[in-house]
Amino acid sequence: MAANDEESLYHKVQVQPFSSTPRLEDSKSGDDGKMQMPATTWSKRLGLEELSSLQAWRASIAELLGTATLVFVLDTIVISSYETDTKSPNLLIAFFAALIFTIMLLATFPISGGHVNPIISFSAALVGLISATRAVIYILAQCIGGVLGALALKAVVSSKIQSAFSLGGCTLTVIAPGPDGPITVGIETGPALWLEAICTFVLLIASVWIAFDHRQAKARGPVIVFSIIGAVVGLLVFVSTTVTAKKGYAGAGMNPARCIGPAIVRGGHLWDRHWVFWVGPAIACVAFYVYTKVIPRQHFHAQD
Repeated sequence: MAANDEESLYHKVQVQPFSSTPRLEDSKSGDDGKMQMPATTWSKRLGLEELSSLQAWRASIAELLGTATLVFVLDTIVISSYETDTKSPNLLIAFFAALIFTIMLLATFPISGGHVNPIISFSAALVGLISATRAVIYILAQCIGGVLGALALKAVVSSKIQSAFSLGGCTLTVIAPGPDGPITVGIETGPALWLEAICTFVLLIASVWIAFDHRQAKARGPVIVFSIIGAVVGLLVFVSTTVTAKKGYAGAGMNPARCIGPAIVRGGHLWDRHWVFWVGPAIACVAFYVYTKVIPRQHFHAQD
């Protein structure tokens, strides 16, 4: 499939994708008889020219603002849900998480592709839908956006709320009062890492697979596609916060930019095994990439 045969549903501002695996006819034999990838293919995959592309940096601003808004609203929802007199705050969080994710995806996809998550950008680069350079630009913008969103939330809530709810950030543990003084309650590293990896893999199946597959995306339209992705996010939030039933565990983050923002701004126990919110999704990205290599090629890069 030629590089210019496909354009992601996400991009009205065109970003030329390219195949994740060079075709046999795109390769050539070296002096040792082994197949070699053309330099042009590596150049496209790296996309270093996008460092000087005004279009790429403008798109990154949408990613920055989209992620900042997402972090501010989502963390506010977390705090508000636990402050509200309800027996099922996790259900409330899941519902509004689905809603805000859908809105943010719809708001940013005409400009940047609607990633607002380093995992989506990283996976898109792995499978060859965007260049590695654009992925790095997006991820940097998303992480900065996460910090700005957390700073905005910190500016509007009291220090007591910040302390009580960890600024709505990603937590594995919290400090709670005990009979003999403060104690740490939460989830063990193993289950947290598994939940992060599994939930992120499911998210990638729903987002990258549906949104970048022309057969599905064009048939359903962006509103339905992003609503499905938002619903999947809400479902995963609900499942991850319910299945363990552990106080102190905020559920699967599935978005390192969302997790690192409050951690940098608030600090403290938000850094407790913070690496889980990066390593788990990274494992999921690699697993998803392997999955795309196993299935028949024509079922991933669908033609118009």
